[in-house]
Amino acid sequence: MPFSTQDSGFSSPATRVNGTNDFDLSAAQCPETSERRLALDADTFIEQPGIARANVAVSTQRPEGSFQYSYMHRNHTVLQQHVLFWDRDADGKISLLDTYTGFRELGFGIVFSLLSMLIINLSFSYPTRLAYTWVPDPWCRIYVNAIHKAKHGSDSGVYDKEGRFVPQAFEDLFSKWDLDDDGALSAAEFLNMVAGHRVAADPFGWFAAYFEFGSTWLLLQERGQVSKEDLRRVYDGLIFWEIRDARQRGRYSKKGFGLEKLRQLLEEAARQVKID
Repeated sequence: MPFSTQDSGFSSPATRVNGTNDFDLSAAQCPETSERRLALDADTFIEQPGIARANVAVSTQRPEGSFQYSYMHRNHTVLQQHVLFWDRDADGKISLLDTYTGFRELGFGIVFSLLSMLIINLSFSYPTRLAYTWVPDPWCRIYVNAIHKAKHGSDSGVYDKEGRFVPQAFEDLFSKWDLDDDGALSAAEFLNMVAGHRVAADPFGWFAAYFEFGSTWLLLQERGQVSKEDLRRVYDGLIFWEIRDARQRGRYSKKGFGLEKLRQLLEEAARQVKID
């Protein structure tokens, strides 16, 4: 039936249909708004979770974040902290060799590390270089202080456009995509999440999101799942240092993953994934 401002109910208050909130959280004509639940209790544990944190990644389980690590790097945004592991000599630039060495120290194989080096540096060098000049970097280095300029589409929204960390967006990841509420994401849940974040006409963003979350799952999965706390420490980068240090002490049991292992795991997850 066509809408008219002359309808008798036009000036009447809207009927509350979603429980005790003074506004609706879902709309009948978009089932996804019912299926993908929001984290409504985040403010019970986190003060003003909708306000982005410049230099600390917090969660309902860790409202203080990685306190010592974040304090040491308080002059860097959370997105900058995320990539500091690959800035081997702390010169503010991530070279091709830096990227390769970082992936190798995390336990990835030679081929996967070389592929990651090419994908990451060729994709993100120029966007970060634009903070300084229009001339491309001939060595394809990534500039840490301008890493926010390399933020791509179809992402999770946990980093804002300046590289700050948005606690509400992080909590929403799990309320929406952790379907069994076990505090971890399986490969299928990861793929559902990435598919749900896709926006139109953004093939680079789609690829980047699949690559990033695929690499994360391969690195951190335990019994087929990535825990919420591990993923939080991915966002601030602390877990990369922890894995490297543990491997150097011979205490980290996970081994590097090759491309064949990645293919097998993605095929297995694809059989369970729901594509929207």
